[in-house]
Amino acid sequence: MQLLPPFRLARPRDLAEASAMLAADPSARVLAGGTDLVAGLRDGLAAPSTLVDLAAIEELATIAYDAEGISIGACVTLARLATDVRIKTLFPAIAEAAASVAGPAHRSVATVGGNLCLDTRCVFYNQSEGWRRANRYCLKYRGDVCHVAPQGKSCEAAYSGDLAPALLAFDAEVELAGAGGSRRIALADLYVEDGAAHLALRAGEIVAAVHVPTAIAYVRSGYRKARVRGAIDFPLAGVAAALYLEGGVLRSLRIALTGTNSRPFALKGTDEMTGKAPDETLLAAVGKLVQHQVRPLRTTVTAANYRRQVAAVLARRLVHELAPPA
Repeated sequence: MQLLPPFRLARPRDLAEASAMLAADPSARVLAGGTDLVAGLRDGLAAPSTLVDLAAIEELATIAYDAEGISIGACVTLARLATDVRIKTLFPAIAEAAASVAGPAHRSVATVGGNLCLDTRCVFYNQSEGWRRANRYCLKYRGDVCHVAPQGKSCEAAYSGDLAPALLAFDAEVELAGAGGSRRIALADLYVEDGAAHLALRAGEIVAAVHVPTAIAYVRSGYRKARVRGAIDFPLAGVAAALYLEGGVLRSLRIALTGTNSRPFALKGTDEMTGKAPDETLLAAVGKLVQHQVRPLRTTVTAANYRRQVAAVLARRLVHELAPPA
């Protein structure tokens, strides 16, 4: 790692001021926990003229409950999210995903918004400046070819945030604050299948909060991930599931994935499994759906097909765990 590049640290008092700062300076970056951003700056992956520190904006660090569900501020730490009693009770997958990120020290400062907006990763991108320069850079930063898929014309870096799939399993929405006001969109619409520009944020927009609709008390959910080491590492593949079982059959099933594509995504086709028993036939069908929809490439130290198989196995095991056959 190299020394941090020079930058100006700005501390806005509210969201409007923060959005104005970002809109006025296209090179400015948002700083929350900084666990991933600072490491990237030291690797020369960005050189923003200004870091807009959100620490003083109190509304971003709140968790609020009402009849519609839970609103989680973007600056709520992952440690707090992982230990919140009501979230652990109503939305276990969200708490488990937060608890799985990096290590305890990281989670004590890493934030919800930071994890949702985590930059995509690739073994050809997340390297030192000298390494990347020696390898002629890549399409994601300063180069003109994706070393993962050199015949293609798009960046294939993988999204590796843990929270997004857990929130997608509950149909979460995000509140975006910008210079022109705020808007609320489905979390799924925040992401684009583009490793170089995977966030659909407008100029100056900030993820302000996540809204999770009230979960039925008997919805079961969980999050599981595979990684090289048992801690610290980003997911090679991560799977979240939320399901409702009644009378021995599925009444609803939502599965979402991370680590395999350039965006997190909800698995298509699970609606067709409602009304069926969670037997081996259904579990096999879940595995096939996952294998058909994930598209891992050699963006990590492990083989792409291994990650495809692991994602399918994780999904099967998680559904089996949440809805064991009678």
